[in-house]
Amino acid sequence: MALKLNHIPQKLPCFGLPAMATFSSPKFFMASTLPSASKESENLKKTYMPRRDMHVQVTHSMPPQKIEVFKSLENWVEENLISLLKPIDNNWQPQDFLPDPTSDGFYDQIQEIQERTKEIPDDYFVVLVGDMITEEALPTYQTLLNTMDGTSDETGASLTPWAIWTRAWTAEENRHGDLLNKYLYLSGKVDMRQIEKTIQYLIASGM
Repeated sequence: MALKLNHIPQKLPCFGLPAMATFSSPKFFMASTLPSASKESENLKKTYMPRRDMHVQVTHSMPPQKIEVFKSLENWVEENLISLLKPIDNNWQPQDFLPDPTSDGFYDQIQEIQERTKEIPDDYFVVLVGDMITEEALPTYQTLLNTMDGTSDETGASLTPWAIWTRAWTAEENRHGDLLNKYLYLSGKVDMRQIEKTIQYLIASGM
């Protein structure tokens, strides 16, 4: 999931986000209204329980001959996938496209973000929120990759090509969710708490 953005020193990036009228009244909600105080108090007493209507559980095991196929591809992964990864110091980072909180113009830049997103249709905004939620569920995708024979990272820091690729890919993708999360928050247009709940539900549910 790639993002093509302009660097903030030239101009703040336009993600196609509509802005809200005021901080206290977000226009876009990911879920219905917040629960009542009594219901919320009741929920606090409950402990977390995973969903019981999960799809059929399947272990990701393979016969030896298929595992051998993945093993045989390790050199290819090293030469053709890992070689695509840029040095971390050369990667863009979310803060490159966000207001600098240490600068004198920090609040002016936030106001500019909100002004620039006022007239963008909500349909665009829905897509960006959906993309951000998908990006924030990276722990689920990495977990899934690590359950598969032949590609799993058995130690959490394995030096096999598949494990190196999985961790590095996850680290690169993580920047996208960080940037969208912070930008949507600064736009003041969304109910961030509802979005955060959606992300937590998604990760907790697994795949």
